[in-house]
Amino acid sequence: QFENVIQGVLQHHERIDGMGYPNGLKNGGIHILGKILALADAYDAMTSERPYRKGLGWDKTIAEIKRCAGTQFDPTVVDAFLSTMEKGLPA
Repeated sequence: QFENVIQGVLQHHERIDGMGYPNGLKNGGIHILGKILALADAYDAMTSERPYRKGLGWDKTIAEIKRCAGTQFDPTVVDAFLSTMEKGLPA
């Protein structure tokens, strides 16, 4: 019953352009949950304060997400994320 969740977790470092890991999967080969988790994980990593750096501000984070749509992130997932964020709802 957790197969979709397992696939999402295993694939959340894959990239739409096939340059991710662990299997170098491309767009259609990546489970939708993996695509969503990839964006959520990247957003968290970019905005979180780390001992070695400050988190990026909103504008820089959104610019980076938009820049990586179609290569690192699924453009449809990016559009849904940005639409949700613009409405002020939790992403």
